[in-house]
Amino acid sequence: MNSLPKTLTNNIKLLRIKLNLTQEDLAKKTNCSRQTINAIEKNKYSPSLLLAFKISYILQSDINEVFGGE
Repeated sequence: MNSLPKTLTNNIKLLRIKLNLTQEDLAKKTNCSRQTINAIEKNKYSPSLLLAFKISYILQSDINEVFGGE
């Protein structure tokens, strides 16, 4: 059995760039600040479950593709 992840990682920046979205675009679409998106992308902040699902939806990706663990 695999152990639980110690940290949350993400592919937001890569997926966001593929869709030609800026941090500001993603922030507006998810109703949060650009600073929040920046902090999540840099793994300095873990989003709420609701925000994680919103980000995944906007990035047209499964939540497991957007977020993972190490």
